[in-house]
Amino acid sequence: MEPVMISNTVFSWGHERRFNAYSNYFRRLYGSRVQKLSIDAGFTCPNRDGSKGLGGCTYCNNDAFNPSYCQPEKSVTQQIEEGISFHKKRYRRSDKYLAYFQAYSNTYAPLETLKKLYEEALSYPGVIGLVIGTRPDCIDDEKLQYLKVLSGGYYLAMEYGIESCYNKTLERINRGHTFEEAEKAVRATAALGINTGAHFILGLPGESREEMLDEAAIISRLPLSTVKFHQLQIMKGTTMEREYREKPGDFQLFTWDEYLGFFIEFLERLNPSIVVERFTGEAPPRFLADPGWGKKRTDQIVNLIEKRMEELDTWQGRLYNP
Repeated sequence: MEPVMISNTVFSWGHERRFNAYSNYFRRLYGSRVQKLSIDAGFTCPNRDGSKGLGGCTYCNNDAFNPSYCQPEKSVTQQIEEGISFHKKRYRRSDKYLAYFQAYSNTYAPLETLKKLYEEALSYPGVIGLVIGTRPDCIDDEKLQYLKVLSGGYYLAMEYGIESCYNKTLERINRGHTFEEAEKAVRATAALGINTGAHFILGLPGESREEMLDEAAIISRLPLSTVKFHQLQIMKGTTMEREYREKPGDFQLFTWDEYLGFFIEFLERLNPSIVVERFTGEAPPRFLADPGWGKKRTDQIVNLIEKRMEELDTWQGRLYNP
């Protein structure tokens, strides 16, 4: 295995941060910050409308992650306008945007419907591409071929909710698809040259620490461009909250100190070519049924993890074994 560090300060992904960071990835591509603008286009998913199930995944409360300006009764254009205004308060120099179709399954509609929504977003000044969040069982060849064409003129990324590499877990959380289906969708998307991302939850019930660490090797074998990781959080009003109250022994929620050590071990095993977008999830405290990690914000968590990696002199992929 070739060493990941290529100088005293720069790693093989082209910068000195100790993981292949999403923000740096876009600065390399476009020379400046690129801001995502979340959109709720009013989709549902087959795990809610009865085609596969009702009630959705046991952990799911989409409201906990939707920005306040995302409301499906608003047009795509209005949500983009309000999203730009919302983010300008913090990132005043951003002038390039990605329309992020985030809520529920954003390919779960006829192709003509998808075309209207996606192309409305791409017509807005400053929007340079799309990120489309969906399930691996909500994509097909016709949609992929259309997305391939779009990717010729815009940045385009598919973001598949996979959540776990283990079918026993996917069944327990009522996910409604298998890991094999997820792998098939990822490979079909990447084969067309479309940026392919995935989302995983760490700490789901029934998975041991070793099983979760082993997922790093499984994920590393997938042709992924980007990946997001969230620690398990118990959301109010979900089926999982009821399970948590009834059988708390089934859940081993990470404390902050536990997650700090675990996630660094995980990163050490992860393919260094995969860009890491998120280490953790952050939901407003009013949605949380468990105490969480107090007032730690995402930026603080990233800084703490990077500081600890520097202290340990380690980096993403240090123990990666292709």
